Amino acid sequence: MGNRVKSFAGKVAAITGAGSGMGRGLALALASRGCHVAVCDVQADNLAETARQVEALGGVNCTSHVVDVADRFAVESFAADVAKAHGKVNMIFNNAGVTIAATVEDVAYDDFEWLMNINFWGVVYGTKAFLPYLREAGEGHVVNTSSLFGLMSSPTQSAYHSAKFAVKGFTDTLRIELAATDIGVSCVMPGGVKTDIVRSARFRISDNQAPTHEEVTQQFESLAGLTSDAAAEWILKGVQKNKARILVGRDAQVIAFLLRLFPVSYLRFIAWGQRRAERKRAAA
Repeated sequence: MGNRVKSFAGKVAAITGAGSGMGRGLALALASRGCHVAVCDVQADNLAETARQVEALGGVNCTSHVVDVADRFAVESFAADVAKAHGKVNMIFNNAGVTIAATVEDVAYDDFEWLMNINFWGVVYGTKAFLPYLREAGEGHVVNTSSLFGLMSSPTQSAYHSAKFAVKGFTDTLRIELAATDIGVSCVMPGGVKTDIVRSARFRISDNQAPTHEEVTQQFESLAGLTSDAAAEWILKGVQKNKARILVGRDAQVIAFLLRLFPVSYLRFIAWGQRRAERKRAAA
């Protein structure tokens, strides 16, 4: 033990969901530190733009892979392709994610399964597919993206919360199991980060008085405190310190602190806020 990743220069990192947002931010931040990157996404055009930006930095090797992380065999092939192309793999950033806005009553099973297949099973597949290569490299790090919503719950996000709570539990268990090895494990928990996740969400709200998809997107973007590039810097600093939990953003740190103080009573506050918002919309 003790040979975990502390410097990124000369290392190889695989990043899922790298076509935009934090995934692209991580690819660029790692490449700027001399780390070779293998970027993957299901959106080929977005992925090509990330690869172009990484290559423009120069000095590192970048391979791009169109992969649906919900497909276990595709993820396993991705891991093998990265190891073959780069000769080793030191880090896997399981970052790909989607969201749905729908109440428990309204959410369709197909939508719920779609989200879980990407946000949870994609993390499991990525972790298990890359672990043998991280062991072979002699030093490594698994970085799984949960969310502040892996610590707290809110209305219309049951599927997202389910996946992110599961990612946290899965990642914490993995960290315990690998504690005596040269592989570090971190769970990333971002607060408000300016990404496209809300804009590209599946929106299934049947209440005509509820906010529209566009209104929710605008509200999220106005509240999001960090750019994707800034979030990537938070994450990489946490990886270097082998933090178990990387809280990304001051808002995440403050809310996580409040949740430790009020682990149950916060639910009443959220419910009160929901009722108040509903009364205001009804009166409008």
